[in-house]
Amino acid sequence: MTTVAIIGAGPGLGLATARRFGREGHDIALIARTPQHLDDLTAVLAKEGVHAQGFAADVGDPDSLQAALDAAATLLGPIEVLQYSPIPHRDFMKPVLDTSSGDLAAPLAFSVHGPATAVQQVLPGMRQLGRGTVMFVNGGTAVRPHPDRAGTSVAFAAESAYGQLLHDALRTENIHVAQLIIPGAITPGDPRKDPDVLADTLWQMHTGRGPYRTFAEPLDA
Repeated sequence: MTTVAIIGAGPGLGLATARRFGREGHDIALIARTPQHLDDLTAVLAKEGVHAQGFAADVGDPDSLQAALDAAATLLGPIEVLQYSPIPHRDFMKPVLDTSSGDLAAPLAFSVHGPATAVQQVLPGMRQLGRGTVMFVNGGTAVRPHPDRAGTSVAFAAESAYGQLLHDALRTENIHVAQLIIPGAITPGDPRKDPDVLADTLWQMHTGRGPYRTFAEPLDA
């Protein structure tokens, strides 16, 4: 079976996605900054019968991200599914009139350079497999900018455009690129935004290979 790489793996959506894909027999590569955090997640998954391994990397450090994905493919097997879903820093969410050009550098590195680094690292393996799925997970500012969250509004919009371009360019190669928009917060117990519900949505996006963009729930009017 092939590997699912989850960049930005955490105890909410990342863990739920690992469970959902692991239940289908995939090996799971968990990628995040903190080794202890990764050890905790892999221990939880091991008790549930999911084969997962952690790889420490910072999405703002291209070399570490490339190394983590390379190690994951080497140790677990070819990466068929890439999920890019790290949580943005609070520093990215400043009012637009308080946001300088320098303030946009980190959000763009996080939401554009990071995804591009990851995609370029896994794309050769997907092409060799003859199939693949790339999924970006973003908040509502990706499609509706918010004046008090300028950094994520600008960077998520750029990530959305990058994903759409990939979707159009790779569709003839059996590599599906998709985006899940989660308006507001991931909310345990919510019928649409509970982590397990969202993980199942991601599974359906992978297997159904539908349109580029899926909304977890409609944006507020």
